[in-house]
Amino acid sequence: MGISASQERYVNFYTDFAFKKLFGTEMNKELLVSFLNSMFDGKEVIQDLNYLNVGHLGHAAAERKAVFDVYCENEKGEKHLIEMQKTNQDYFKDRSIYYSTFPIQEQAPQGRWNFQQTKVYTIGILNFTFDDTDNEVLHHEVKLVDLHSQDVFYDKLTYIYLEMPKFHKTEAELVTIFDKWLYAIKNLATLMERPAVLQEAVFRRLFEQAEIAMFDPTELRSYRESQKDYWDLCAVTETAERKGRVEGLIEGESIGLEKGRAQGREDGRPQERIAVARSLIAMGLPFE
Repeated sequence: MGISASQERYVNFYTDFAFKKLFGTEMNKELLVSFLNSMFDGKEVIQDLNYLNVGHLGHAAAERKAVFDVYCENEKGEKHLIEMQKTNQDYFKDRSIYYSTFPIQEQAPQGRWNFQQTKVYTIGILNFTFDDTDNEVLHHEVKLVDLHSQDVFYDKLTYIYLEMPKFHKTEAELVTIFDKWLYAIKNLATLMERPAVLQEAVFRRLFEQAEIAMFDPTELRSYRESQKDYWDLCAVTETAERKGRVEGLIEGESIGLEKGRAQGREDGRPQERIAVARSLIAMGLPFE
């Protein structure tokens, strides 16, 4: 049984308000640093982050604008673009690639330049799945690869996607900090207290900042509006999926009916030929 809006204690992480409050504000920077470091698992270590402008225009005023959910750089100047994707959409991957071009292009300084760049990470926390070939793999890391050698061709551009619906671990199964972060993100809105397994100080901070009762009136109003937008999006998505299933069923039944008719006609032809032959024999024609 779900928790109603009047019963909930903590925000839904998948709302724009919650995501930006918890991961996109200076006061909660330690939360995002912890999450990213747990995801990189030692391959990259972030000491500090600086939040950057999330709105980007093209080179000309008429060019399309890109608005990021959270955009920041670490102490080495490496860019991190973090997006919360609530529903699947056509050309999802194209959109992700398009957004990554802005952090790349903005590294070009005025005057002379030798094209040297810092790393760019595009990170998508997805409330849907895009790879149904393997229900176990939820953490995807994508780079440019030489297909002949299978070596990474360029290690400064990385796309990371987390398919949250594939995360099914229980509290007892949480081992790493990354496990704990995924569990908190997925279940925050349904919890009534901080689980004992999330004992680290960073999770105490997360639950303090996520508690709805502690919001001021402006924050509460913003969260409720964001929550309504999320519900509306879920309703539209569910309606589209249900309509697609019904249309698919009707189309399948129509195809099946036509196939049945065709098969019936095909099966009936030998019987028709036998009936004609019997009539001809009855008229006295030779059997041959």
